[in-house]
Amino acid sequence: MKNILNKISAFAVAIALTASLTSCEATKNTNNKQKGAVIGTTTGALIGAIIGNNVGSGKNSKLGAVIGGVVGGGAGILIGKKMDNQAKQIETEIPGAEVERVDNGIVVTFDENSGVYFDTNKDDINAKSQETLNKLSSVFAEFPDTNILVVGHTDSCSRDSYNMTLSEKRAKSVTNYLIAKGLQRGRFTTQWFGETQPKYDNTTAEGRAKNRRVNVAILPNEKMVEEAKEEVGQ
Repeated sequence: MKNILNKISAFAVAIALTASLTSCEATKNTNNKQKGAVIGTTTGALIGAIIGNNVGSGKNSKLGAVIGGVVGGGAGILIGKKMDNQAKQIETEIPGAEVERVDNGIVVTFDENSGVYFDTNKDDINAKSQETLNKLSSVFAEFPDTNILVVGHTDSCSRDSYNMTLSEKRAKSVTNYLIAKGLQRGRFTTQWFGETQPKYDNTTAEGRAKNRRVNVAILPNEKMVEEAKEEVGQ
């Protein structure tokens, strides 16, 4: 896991993490961000982790509506602990994935190096990718009080319209595969941006590979939020 202002990776799809809850870098970063989130009410940091732009601003209305505001105070701390546990579980089950704890959520980024990826111009989930998504779906099943946002991106090769459609198909492939594993459809929201939100330099092969990415954001649902608020009398 990396600081959200430093790094969010690429497309094709993947998932990973490591270490213990108290010692892993991801958890430390989470706790620092959680402290800042107690004061704030916007979702700019989480949006920035997902699309790579608008870091800290929350200007993307579509994503902002799905993500909702940051829950602060004691309820935010309780939610943070639950999300820390889920992030740690993903790290344990899927070593190598990029997992970030941001605000009240978790962002997992899939790319060609992290176990889930798409073949060129393809949108079907290949056998290797299925192995990783199967593990991810098991973690989601263990933590039912969360919603899941899947967002697709591409590099700048091919036409804009083609890339937009390709990112849509790939993001929907991930969503549909996870639903087919028994997860409730109502937990999912799927969005796509084509080549419009690059995080890396599209003039290099390495940058293009990292821009071909799908993000999965894991967010507390209304039930988790209300239970946390009730528990602390907030």
